[in-house]
Amino acid sequence: MKVKYLGFLCAGILLASSCQNSQNNQSSTEVAVQDTAGFYSKLDEKDVLLYVIENEKLKVSVTNFGARLVSLVVKDKNSNPVDILLGYDSAQEFIDNTKNFYGAVVGRFGNRIGNASFTLNGSSYQLEKNDGENSLHGGTNGVYNKVWSVNSITKDAITLEYVSPDGEAGYPGNVTMQVTYKLNNQGGLEIDYHGETDKETILNLTSHGYFNLNGEGDSTILDHELRVDANKITEVDSKLIPTGKSLDVVGTPFDFTKAKTIGSDIDKTSEQLKYGKGYDHNFELNKKDGFAEVASLYAPKTGIEMKILTTEPGLQFYSGNFMTDTDPKGKAGKSYPFRAALCLETQHFPDAPNHENFPSTVLKGGEKYTSKTEYRFSTR
Repeated sequence: MKVKYLGFLCAGILLASSCQNSQNNQSSTEVAVQDTAGFYSKLDEKDVLLYVIENEKLKVSVTNFGARLVSLVVKDKNSNPVDILLGYDSAQEFIDNTKNFYGAVVGRFGNRIGNASFTLNGSSYQLEKNDGENSLHGGTNGVYNKVWSVNSITKDAITLEYVSPDGEAGYPGNVTMQVTYKLNNQGGLEIDYHGETDKETILNLTSHGYFNLNGEGDSTILDHELRVDANKITEVDSKLIPTGKSLDVVGTPFDFTKAKTIGSDIDKTSEQLKYGKGYDHNFELNKKDGFAEVASLYAPKTGIEMKILTTEPGLQFYSGNFMTDTDPKGKAGKSYPFRAALCLETQHFPDAPNHENFPSTVLKGGEKYTSKTEYRFSTR
């Protein structure tokens, strides 16, 4: 697809928007805004654009709609470029089809909140119900379906910002949040989150990328080998809401402490697996505080390996259980059927505001919310 450069674009509606978004922080004429003839749309009177960052190892496309990752191109064991991220070819397709949250930053609270409600400082807050009686990924007015502004962009990094007003989707406080995508020389895509509020609230942001290391459009992830450094998962009920208890993984289908293929245990008899039609669970990471490697994913077919490093205490492993052949077609008209991709979402625990024994997601006025995750790629 043809690429134009910000340093040479000074006419037309696409340039007007991109220049406005980055005029204060533009640091390189080598920064590309992809030609949006087949992508561009408009939402809430704001332009939805596609941006490209790249280095010698990775090429990533990002849109300001939901601060989404649109594509993630890495090289396989034969040095062929492979897009390993599911999604769509146009902005309008993303806008029209938010059910699967492809590539989006989700929040204000990533994952589920039971009964779509929580209590904070004696006040009860009712959230939007978009998962039966529960709230999922921030409700129908989550930040995943908002147009973010682009604060800064260079050849290998982009920072996007969204200001969520007090009361949006039922959450208290005016919250300013930023996400920075940056490529490093180790083959890593770094994702840094920052947030501030003027009123005590809760905040739990994560990236909802759907990965298939055989390439998007491949029919399954059951051949992928997964390792997760976690001895426990968070027990859930039939609605996938945490009970407040933890379950040991040893001797169960949830034991990924040593790498194994995802398909090896996914159809074994288990109440927890039955509830999610497969894996859709929070793994309680063994790591202590700080930034550390917590998981790895490997596809023998392409030789691509993805390591996950994070500051977060939890990792939601979702094995594409609710994907169907009837979902809207993806890139180049490809189908994304049942278990054709997986998500590995770094996070605080689901329903944390309703469980005092879970790591807290409370953000007070004057405090700064920070979170960092890296998806690091190599081949073997």
